[in-house]
Amino acid sequence: MANKSTIFEHLVELRARLVKSLIFFFAAFIISYYFAEEIYSFLVKPLAEAVGDNERRMIYTGLTEAFFTYVKLALFAAFFFSFPLIGGQLYLFLAPGLYKKERKLLLPILLAAPILFFLGGAVVYYFIMPLAWEFFLSFESLGGNSLPIQMEAKVSEYLSLVMHLIIGFGLAFQLPIILMLLVKSGAISIDYLKKQRRIAIVIIVIAAAILTPPDIISQIGLAVILYALYELSIIGARFLTKNA
Repeated sequence: MANKSTIFEHLVELRARLVKSLIFFFAAFIISYYFAEEIYSFLVKPLAEAVGDNERRMIYTGLTEAFFTYVKLALFAAFFFSFPLIGGQLYLFLAPGLYKKERKLLLPILLAAPILFFLGGAVVYYFIMPLAWEFFLSFESLGGNSLPIQMEAKVSEYLSLVMHLIIGFGLAFQLPIILMLLVKSGAISIDYLKKQRRIAIVIIVIAAAILTPPDIISQIGLAVILYALYELSIIGARFLTKNA
């Protein structure tokens, strides 16, 4: 009977945590939708600076396209900003059932995950996007004896690309957490990570090609960053093992 009561209590607490997480997400969505134009201006700023022309514009070709783009943008921002709060609810649910050592391990992970995600987004916004946009805009031409080629970005496509990049880099920056967890759990060893550097480089190059636009600058940028994170993971895992 005690076991049934305990299971029921866990289910009740899980429901409560899920409800709170949904409330956080919904509140973040409402706020994000209210400030959707400001968020849009922030995300489009790297392109505006790369273009350097106040007469340029972004277009939409479907009647409902701009509205649904703002909705998608608000959902993206809501996920971005509510992620730490949802992670906190996850920790509060799991912590009572964990040993003291496990709680000490889980808390830093849940704190580091959103920080690394935000760091990945910042790297995209401040370093990768300006370089990539300059590369793509280099294909514009005055036309000479033919018609000129000029970029008129479609708002939904541009924001989808930006959100894809930010989420992709944010997830890629979780690499140290994943590798350190694998080492801590005994699934892999530090020596294994050292010996598999060549394979890791190949995987990193492939991941960089998938997560970035098809330009060499952003691909090399992400590959270098991911490899640096791989090496930092080895150092972090060694430190974690010594202090276990």
